[in-house]
Amino acid sequence: MSRAPRTDTRPPAPHAADSHELIRVHGARVNNLKDVSIEIPKRRLTVFTGVSGSGKSSLVFDTIAAESQRLINETYSAFLQGFMPTLARPEVDVLEGLTTAIIVDQQRMGADPRSTVGTATDANAMLRILFSRLGQPHIGPPSAYAFNVPSVRASGAITVERGAKKAVKATYSRTGGMCPRCEGRGAVSDIDLTQLYDDSKSIAEGAFTIPGWKSDSFWTVRLYAESGFLDPNKPIREFTKREMHDFLHREPTKVKVEGVNLTYEGLIPKIQKSFLSKDKEAMQPHIRAFVERAVTFTTCPECDGTRLSEAARSSKIKGVSIADVCAMQISDLAAWASGLKEPSVAPLLDAVRHTLDSFVEIGLGYLSLDRPSGTLSGGEAQRVKMIRHLGSSLTDVTYVFDEPTTGLHPHDISRMNGLLLRLRDKGNTVLVVEHKPQTIAIADHVVDLGPGAGTAGGTVCFEGTVEGLRAGGTVTGRHLDDRAALKGTVRKPAGALEVRGATAHNLRNVDVDIPLGVLVVVTGVAGSGKSSLVHGSIPAGEGVVSVDQGAIRGSRRSNPATYTGLLDPVRKAFAKANGVKPALFSANSEGACPTCNGAGVVYTDLAMMAGVATTCEECEGKRYQASVLDHHLGGRDISEVLAMSVTEAEEFFGSGEAHTPAAHRVLGRLADVGLGYLSLGQPLTTLSGGERQRLKLATHMAEKGGVYVLDEPTAGLHLADVEQLLGLLDRLVDSGKSVVVVEHHPAVMAHADWIIDLGPGAGHDGGRIVFEGTPADLVAARSTLTGEHLASYVGA
Repeated sequence: MSRAPRTDTRPPAPHAADSHELIRVHGARVNNLKDVSIEIPKRRLTVFTGVSGSGKSSLVFDTIAAESQRLINETYSAFLQGFMPTLARPEVDVLEGLTTAIIVDQQRMGADPRSTVGTATDANAMLRILFSRLGQPHIGPPSAYAFNVPSVRASGAITVERGAKKAVKATYSRTGGMCPRCEGRGAVSDIDLTQLYDDSKSIAEGAFTIPGWKSDSFWTVRLYAESGFLDPNKPIREFTKREMHDFLHREPTKVKVEGVNLTYEGLIPKIQKSFLSKDKEAMQPHIRAFVERAVTFTTCPECDGTRLSEAARSSKIKGVSIADVCAMQISDLAAWASGLKEPSVAPLLDAVRHTLDSFVEIGLGYLSLDRPSGTLSGGEAQRVKMIRHLGSSLTDVTYVFDEPTTGLHPHDISRMNGLLLRLRDKGNTVLVVEHKPQTIAIADHVVDLGPGAGTAGGTVCFEGTVEGLRAGGTVTGRHLDDRAALKGTVRKPAGALEVRGATAHNLRNVDVDIPLGVLVVVTGVAGSGKSSLVHGSIPAGEGVVSVDQGAIRGSRRSNPATYTGLLDPVRKAFAKANGVKPALFSANSEGACPTCNGAGVVYTDLAMMAGVATTCEECEGKRYQASVLDHHLGGRDISEVLAMSVTEAEEFFGSGEAHTPAAHRVLGRLADVGLGYLSLGQPLTTLSGGERQRLKLATHMAEKGGVYVLDEPTAGLHLADVEQLLGLLDRLVDSGKSVVVVEHHPAVMAHADWIIDLGPGAGHDGGRIVFEGTPADLVAARSTLTGEHLASYVGA
């Protein structure tokens, strides 16, 4: 085959399609961003850093990822968009070069009682198919092994409309794997009836002791009193057998009360539907306290907590049932799956092995598939979400990670770094919000936001390489190579909390003395048993204040002033100074602007398009009626007080006409945890993860506790903020408190008076105490993974 000779030796001009190598952001003003304009290289690993609250999440999640998702949603039909969350367009002038964004955040996974690690990752779905093909005896299709599917049987006549109509007898059955006793939950609830009502009283006398059940409530108390099934004037203990059955267990029945059609049902099923079907953590504190008092959960005696029916447990592959498989540690399960050789299901086995190997590779080999997803930490939940992306064939997408190293021991961070680089090398753009120097070091491109937090942040302080950041002189650059030194002298304990024979989860009969009156750090690789030891063995009772990583629950109306209880003394001070009611100074009560109902913004639903929020024209976003703003305290109205930062407000309420000791104490605690820059009226929904945890810590500091238990307080904290946190922990200990911290951060370990190291590995390879002593002894011994990493960190 002959070719014409080339006479043109110049290189070909670049193709127009290859010119889109950057994601361009111009004029971003979301939350605290101040007209930010940056260019992010595609198919590279870009790390966004800066102090907590500097605007990293606002830029990455609320601007770039949010607009990418909104544009993708707009490609669907208007009908489908009606079922999807409506996303408003971020406040930004230009966004160019976006690709499909896949967000892998730290939101806790849904705490549905039937959601497990296996169901969340599709591993269970594949195992169900495997058992339906290979399990002996064969009991049915994959649904026969699903604890979410109940068995159904029905029979009756059906009419076949074909020629002459005729009735045909038909039977229908579906085999499910759900345990009929616990309905696939693995636990059964026992309700203490004495907590629901006082049986010496009648319903008319107010027998119910259930929160929210008021005597005039049409849907609860009056429904029982006027249903016709019970005598409302007879004490409950004198009910007949029939009345007691109707009162406690009656099936849903239509009744008419005062001309209104209502559904009456027994008290026990009503309580189960209204309280027990909800996530306990999402309940208000007084409701949660009632549920904990009234309900005891015990392992289901019929399925022994496996959630599965007897038939599903009887079908086995090589002597192992699906219940046994799901209870195995995933690293062991991967070894079991690799030993199965069955050509008829070879592709399925390959998929199962790949998923299980991904768990091990990402550092979650210590979990089991039957672990409830609601019990995973934020870091574990994020890594579980990552699993479905590891083997993905997609390229040229943007992966967005929110501190993927949260909850990881320094030993595990290098493994996570490898995964991030693998995603990049497949041709993807990887954007990571991160504080850990180990992960910042692998970045191709760094964007540092700041210089401060809140209103003092929101600008780009540096863009470029890691070396450039080190020399750049920004807060992050200066602290990047910070190394905490070991303490010269450590405090002497004032006693000890004895833990004997701890066996929670993977703990192996652990005996340990936790010193009191000092700063104790409990450490070890992820999954080694730290939280099991601290939360499962330190009795959560009088004198123990536990600050965990649970999310702060609050609507867009909630703000630091309402969450911390600061607004109560402030409202009373305003009311006293002006001779009016305190309710006037609540934007959720009498003082609310009638146009926006105290929200400050008006939400407009645009049907199939994204809804928009506009500042209320009447109150101009101040949330209050104009008449309320005529009342002043110390020359300021209530909206001006809520616009103050914590530092300003602390000075304002500290002296002069506005002197309010109760408010000043709360503000002092907020300043102590490093939230001095936060404005009092900022919606909780706009706070970063680190800010929320410190807000929670400030609230708990008001409690009269002798022992403080903190779960990774450095999560979401910038390198510069860790120093401030260490100062706070020192002040707590010096004031006579005992502080126990579950932590991986080397700076906190180096600062400790006593270290308890668990390991040596994760899951059943952990659960033992591998070191107890001072940080200096741990560094000198270098006998554990923690010891080696701490020694290299302090340069020993």
